[in-house]
Amino acid sequence: MRNFNTIALPRLRWIAAAAALAALSIPGTADARILRGGAYDGTWNVVFATTRGTCSSGYSVPFTVAGSRVTSAGGGRVSGSVNRAGGVAVQVSVGASHASGGGRLAGMSGAGSWRGIIQGDRCSGTWQATRT
Repeated sequence: MRNFNTIALPRLRWIAAAAALAALSIPGTADARILRGGAYDGTWNVVFATTRGTCSSGYSVPFTVAGSRVTSAGGGRVSGSVNRAGGVAVQVSVGASHASGGGRLAGMSGAGSWRGIIQGDRCSGTWQATRT
């Protein structure tokens, strides 16, 4: 017959390892905040200004932030993310036009830069956002 310690110790180690893995899988505060909503959640009105190129300025586009995801609140395809510090990176496409941008959100406003090809013209500029 085997000694109790030879059977019990490996089994106890396995149980301890399983408990540790289970504890790691419980959502932490950052994960819980994403599930219940992030600090930047809502609809943001983003106004684009062109500083290089011949693209029109003053376009206003609504984006939606939910947790860490940025999506379109209007026309076009929008994908992106925002981190806990408010750093944002977004890609936008409408038809053959596409652009990418980055910047920072803080409180009820944000700002950053963008670049892309809009209706065949290579352009870049800045953006300003306001949470509505």
